[in-house]
Amino acid sequence: MSKPIFTSAADVEAAFYDALSRSDLEAMMAVWSEDEDVVCVHPDGPRDVGLAAVRESWRLAFSSGQRRSIRTVHQVVSANMLLTVHNVVEHMTAAGEEELGVPVVATNVYARGALGWRMVMHHASTMPDINQLAVQLTPHIVH
Repeated sequence: MSKPIFTSAADVEAAFYDALSRSDLEAMMAVWSEDEDVVCVHPDGPRDVGLAAVRESWRLAFSSGQRRSIRTVHQVVSANMLLTVHNVVEHMTAAGEEELGVPVVATNVYARGALGWRMVMHHASTMPDINQLAVQLTPHIVH
């Protein structure tokens, strides 16, 4: 099976989140560049560098086969002709559940090459609890 040709970074991102929602490893790997310098960081996970490490990280993430509903909001885009960076907040729920998981901030980097646009980096991190963070940042006066 040949890899699809993505004509824009937005097309790659849509395919990425579709593959993520379906826990589809082959569809997930189809969005990635074939460059060995690809990088993927899952929330609270190590930095995986290279296609084999990235594939293995997604294989483990998808091992339950669980489907997810994913909504991205607050997109910030920085783009030029060859490189596009998307920063989004991901809201994810497991299929059949209503409760949202912890929000995740993700940075997705896409590069344009001879075969169209491909993902070269995905870095995701859980967001801190805003209420707890406010308590931590509030100065305490000691008498």
